[in-house]
Amino acid sequence: MNNFLYAGFRRKYLVILAMAAQIVPAVSQTRELPATESDFYSMRSLPVPEGVVLEVGGMVTLPNGSLAVATRRGDVWLIENPDGKGSGRPNYRKFASGLHEILGLAYHDGDLIMAQRGELTRLKDTNKDGKADVYETVYSWPISGHYHEYSYGPRFLPDGSMIVTGNVAFGDNDWWAGQSRVPWRGWAMRITLDGKMEPWAAGMRSPAGIGVVDGELFYSENQGDWMGSGYLTHLEKGDFVGHPAGLRWADRPESPVKVRQSDIYARVDPRESPAGGPYVKPENLAERGKTLADVQKEVSGIKTPAVWLPHGILGISTSDIVTIPKGEDFGPFGGQLLVGDEGQSKIARVFLEKVKGQYQGGAVLFREGFQSGVLRMAWGHDNSLYVGQTNRGWGSTGPDDFGLQRLVYSGKTPFEILNVVSQPDGFEITFTQPVSRSAAEDVNGYEITGFTYKYHPVYGSPVIDDQNCAISGIKVSPDRKKVRLLVSGLREKYIHEIKLAGIANEAGDKLLHNTAYYTLNVKPDGAKMTGYKAVKAGDKKTPAEAAGNHAHHGPKLAKRTTEQPADWTNGPDQRFVLGTEPGLHFDRKELVVKAGSRVMLTMTNTDDMPHNFLLVTKGSANLVGEAAINLGLKGNEMGYIPDLPQVLYHTKLIGPGAADTIYFVAPTEPGEYTYVCTYPGHYFSMQGTLRVAP
Repeated sequence: MNNFLYAGFRRKYLVILAMAAQIVPAVSQTRELPATESDFYSMRSLPVPEGVVLEVGGMVTLPNGSLAVATRRGDVWLIENPDGKGSGRPNYRKFASGLHEILGLAYHDGDLIMAQRGELTRLKDTNKDGKADVYETVYSWPISGHYHEYSYGPRFLPDGSMIVTGNVAFGDNDWWAGQSRVPWRGWAMRITLDGKMEPWAAGMRSPAGIGVVDGELFYSENQGDWMGSGYLTHLEKGDFVGHPAGLRWADRPESPVKVRQSDIYARVDPRESPAGGPYVKPENLAERGKTLADVQKEVSGIKTPAVWLPHGILGISTSDIVTIPKGEDFGPFGGQLLVGDEGQSKIARVFLEKVKGQYQGGAVLFREGFQSGVLRMAWGHDNSLYVGQTNRGWGSTGPDDFGLQRLVYSGKTPFEILNVVSQPDGFEITFTQPVSRSAAEDVNGYEITGFTYKYHPVYGSPVIDDQNCAISGIKVSPDRKKVRLLVSGLREKYIHEIKLAGIANEAGDKLLHNTAYYTLNVKPDGAKMTGYKAVKAGDKKTPAEAAGNHAHHGPKLAKRTTEQPADWTNGPDQRFVLGTEPGLHFDRKELVVKAGSRVMLTMTNTDDMPHNFLLVTKGSANLVGEAAINLGLKGNEMGYIPDLPQVLYHTKLIGPGAADTIYFVAPTEPGEYTYVCTYPGHYFSMQGTLRVAP
């Protein structure tokens, strides 16, 4: 959810781990498996010398192709031949040590520059022996000693100056409540090489990622108090981006920020904070928050996100930002952004556009399943991507404490959403391959939902104001690589989930990732769509209608019955205890029941991630599994159990160490039925057979 520390506490319960790219299927149904992420972008782990704890906090590729890696433990390593070309292996050489929690690294004119806890430091190797012999303070800033005062950067701006960002501290009572205990905590600072600093922008909470895109500065934020979800924001001098703690210093003469704490507190809640002190959270404020866009209408100087990264879907702890090199050396996405996530060990892909002077755009999942938390990324000279990882103190879905992996493009073009751009009356979606016209013109292949988050001093936010957006027209381009949708109900300053579960290419393949999340800050002007295929009343089916009608095959109980029915006077005919095994498997691959028998089933989860149990009709396990993934925003609250007639019975979503017991009547029609876990990414391997005997 958050900042990195809280991600560690919640890692076993909140992650949405799509592991299909690493799964060896064990499915009873005959079906050609779809493409996976690893078919297009393979992960190659770099060997790390024994005894080296490579908790990557900063990383940069040097002009000679070597990789400089800084660690949270304060060491800097130079890795020669990091791609292991030829017969050589990567060679590690310690360049510097004794620094304090390095969380960023840059190269300039032969030197390495990094943000450690309380200063921006330049390392020089003046005698050219391969080790730093000068540790020079470029600029130092105040610290209170609170553990959460992380400092990130630097990132060079086009004018040669640098940006460094700083976390807020936490409160003494509400540990998650951000505080700026010393000047410029929760700020971005612009620092020149000769040691001059000017405060640049305020309102940050945990700004782990800094990126420069076409000369423009962006930063990434984490969910927490005042922050409903992670996001990417365009950052200009004088901006306020949401967290009011740092506004404690906004009235200083050197501050370019015009927003004041009282501007925020008075509009979110009538009571202001004590003079000079932290904000005191009123009771029941969780039910009273506004959105950041609401407050922006009343307060000049607020900047809303360019692209929201929905919490629990595209990550929980947003980290680094890099731009994909132009051209196709890393696939068809040149010029777009990759944004890392520490808590869910994944990378999202972001595409931007500028409309009426405002940045906006969308995000799609790109690659997941890294060995630890993704914190830093750097491009190699061959345009492969080095991914530096750590979860120390923070936690991640990747099981290792640290890691360094290389992401290599296979040369094959994945069938993906290339980008989404806003239109005066809807969206235009571009694909990497031509789509099937019949699939693209079927309105049942699309689902668009607008939603947003609360803006309040409570930790995180639920999805609020979610509303379906109706599609009334579809137009496929002559080359079938673009589809334009006529959409009603789009709202400015809202995120729009665009689900394309029905889209296929000419070969019938589905999209590798079929959902984009587009942040619509402002609707563009321009000509409205003409010559489209109109969607008529009745064209759009309900999920149940789309799936078809299936008989229940037996006496009906509620799909989840947790108490023994009163008419079972002699109890169940059969009892089962079903558990889990590592590697996404049930501990029993087959259960045998008599047709129409009364069954009591207890599922226990001994794994470190959530699971469920769904008994489904013959041949429908993969269909139900895909439908669970496509629940998107509603998945977690629904336990990833789609409302389909193919689902006969199910447990709830069961957290690690928990159990759930259900009662059901076995189907009356003999044969083989499938039970499956539909937590995202699990259904291909986590299946078993319920054999119904006459």
